[in-house]
Amino acid sequence: MSRAVVLDAGTLGMLTHPRRRVNRPVADWCRRCLLTEVTLVVPEIADYEVRRELIRARKPKSVARLDALAKAILYLPITTPTMREAARLWADLRNQGLPTADDKALDADVILAAQARSLQDQYDEVVIATDNVGHLDRMAAAKRWSDL
Repeated sequence: MSRAVVLDAGTLGMLTHPRRRVNRPVADWCRRCLLTEVTLVVPEIADYEVRRELIRARKPKSVARLDALAKAILYLPITTPTMREAARLWADLRNQGLPTADDKALDADVILAAQARSLQDQYDEVVIATDNVGHLDRMAAAKRWSDL
């Protein structure tokens, strides 16, 4: 059974954190995933969310760690079909009264979910590794990274 684990911005941010005590548990988890048949995925929207803050905070070493990670595992660019799926998800959630962000916000969660959903034809299972299960699980399979 093939499995893709899509990293959300929180999980990805922990992997780029400079302090070992902060990133050690998630880094160990990441290594364990890589030793199995799991495909770890850096979605472009999560890269954007993490990268913009690292640049703003002037953390070039963390940006370099993010770059290295994006080269070492599968990097998933945003595509036009993904953005169209994200728009549909955004509208569906609002029509159900279940928004995940303010109406004027870009809402990276729907883009992340659409990116994860874009992998469903290529893997038997696709799950988002997150600490924000509540919002994401409405749109795509999502679990706490520590539960995977």
